[in-house]
Amino acid sequence: MKRYLRTSLLAGSAFMLAGTPALAETLSVVGSWSSLPLHQDYEEKYWTETLPEASDGEIQVEMTTFDQMGIAGSDVYRMLGDGVFDVGMTIADYTVGDAPELEGLDVPLVATTASEAKTMVDAARPMVEDIMRERFNSKALAIAAYPPQVVFCDAEIASLEDLEGLKIRGSGRMTTKFLEALGAEGVNVDFAEVPGALERGVIDCGVTGAGSGYNAGWWEVTTHFMTLPLGGWDSVVTAMNLDKWNSLSEEHQELIQTTIKEDFEDRAWADAEGAFEEDIACLTGNGECTRGDTRDLVLVEPTEEDSETAHRVLTETVLPEWVDRAGEDWAKRWNESVGKAVGVQIPL
Repeated sequence: MKRYLRTSLLAGSAFMLAGTPALAETLSVVGSWSSLPLHQDYEEKYWTETLPEASDGEIQVEMTTFDQMGIAGSDVYRMLGDGVFDVGMTIADYTVGDAPELEGLDVPLVATTASEAKTMVDAARPMVEDIMRERFNSKALAIAAYPPQVVFCDAEIASLEDLEGLKIRGSGRMTTKFLEALGAEGVNVDFAEVPGALERGVIDCGVTGAGSGYNAGWWEVTTHFMTLPLGGWDSVVTAMNLDKWNSLSEEHQELIQTTIKEDFEDRAWADAEGAFEEDIACLTGNGECTRGDTRDLVLVEPTEEDSETAHRVLTETVLPEWVDRAGEDWAKRWNESVGKAVGVQIPL
């Protein structure tokens, strides 16, 4: 299986290596969703252009994405640890079945702006580095994020209270637990299958990033759009197989760590700051949209009561349930790092 997937990843690309220096390092890289801006605007450019150029051709890259390979996002880190490819990136929430402690990277509702989300991610980074090394035999290189994960509904909603009884696709396990605590029914549906599930009535709503929903056409099968970030920011961790990382020269390790921060991670976070406002404009017509045609979803902004309810459910139900899955040691680390940064503590 490993041999087949690695061969498939590189098949048809040998011609790209013509003229490559004889001692060049070639990395097989698997990116996140091919249809979304994080890959198109940042991942692909960094790995296929920036890094090879910065290394003067000493590092070459063969790149695809997990959806182009036909594998599940939840399998990326497991396969990465096994050495099927050298570098992998996927949404951390997809992999919490293998590493429940990784849910602490992307807690719903504690960050409402990109700067707050970056603060949360920076505080969680030492935890993520340990998790990736211990669980997936991998070296964490970068953490970027999709825009805040919000709610698209093919149902008339005006507040959190209206989600009760609806069938909703969550963007991760903690989000699904949150929805269930509100009285909704959490339904597991792959991102690519959500429009069809909404159209058939299998689900009433779905949670994803506003920009992701716009690009994937969720506006075609929904009517209402709630901006409360029920699904956090869907952080994407980029990691390299640890054996591969250890085989690189110190110069190449330093080059990758420096350039991936400056030319991928920092750029993605900087552009995220104003992206949500434009996403709202594109989906509702309330403002200027430079990405394409504006849509006419009904904008549902959270009330003060919604925010209070969400915070209560998070601290009284969702986070204590996470402690049951991840264990108190990880919860203590979370309190001392992420919790301090965002002003939330899990009672232990």
